[in-house]
Amino acid sequence: MLLNQFLLLAAALFCIGVYGVLVRRSAMLVLMSIELILNAVNINLVAFGALTDDVGGSVFALFTIAVAAAEVGIGLAIVLLMYRNRRSIDLAQVDLLKG
Repeated sequence: MLLNQFLLLAAALFCIGVYGVLVRRSAMLVLMSIELILNAVNINLVAFGALTDDVGGSVFALFTIAVAAAEVGIGLAIVLLMYRNRRSIDLAQVDLLKG
């Protein structure tokens, strides 16, 4: 496969993720959109690493996967806290969680 095909796939995933972050009000959908953005970055890293026969792209992709896992854990904890306190995961009510 050509590099262009991987880049087009990554660009499509990135655009869908950005649209999801900007438009959605549900915190879970925003978290899933951020995951799409990170997966688009991973595709780019691995594709460019394979193009140059370098392992660095795959190593950075592994670090990005680790960051994404931490982001999911912390994000899910925040969403559960929001639901427990307000019975809603609407992002318009996030400011109500302040001390």
